[in-house]
Amino acid sequence: MRADALLRLDTAASKRSTALLEQGIGRARRDKVALGAFALLLGEAIRYSQNRVVGIQDLEAKLGELGRRVGVRAFELLMWRDKNVRRETRVLQTLVFINTVVWRALFDKQADALGHSTENDDEYMITDNEPDVLRYVSPPREMASFSPGAFLAGIVEAIVACCQCPARVTAHQVPGDGMPLKTVILVKFDRAVIEREKRLEAGK
Repeated sequence: MRADALLRLDTAASKRSTALLEQGIGRARRDKVALGAFALLLGEAIRYSQNRVVGIQDLEAKLGELGRRVGVRAFELLMWRDKNVRRETRVLQTLVFINTVVWRALFDKQADALGHSTENDDEYMITDNEPDVLRYVSPPREMASFSPGAFLAGIVEAIVACCQCPARVTAHQVPGDGMPLKTVILVKFDRAVIEREKRLEAGK
């Protein structure tokens, strides 16, 4: 290829990049990242992390940290873009916000279920029956206990922290009929958060 042709191609790519960088973050974008591209990126993040850990728990912790970084930025962007969305500080409203607004913004759908533990008053569950971002993640047989949903758990953990409702969040794959990727995200709130909720309820 001639040098002038290469220069023209490079200039065109540069103009597209400049146009992208000049777009205001306050305007919601209509184009989306292809699922295949995101799956490749997540797969490479898992591979990179796997070579730097000593066990499955460490690998899930690294994925959770990656998810927390995404969660903080997603929360800030949602607060900036949508003036009708306000930061929640109550437990149930925060979970509904994640279940609907956050899931739709990130995954173009609402999470499938939001539940409360019948045994522990500080535990809630967010269920996604078919998390698209995990569709192409296939752990080997020797890593059967590995939950790639730790990435999603990290996102949720960051957002509940941003809403002043800190919690420990974990992800568990519970395959069901026709739903091999079904993932339950368990949110266990700090005891102080639950005590605060009780005081607020009593003050109504």
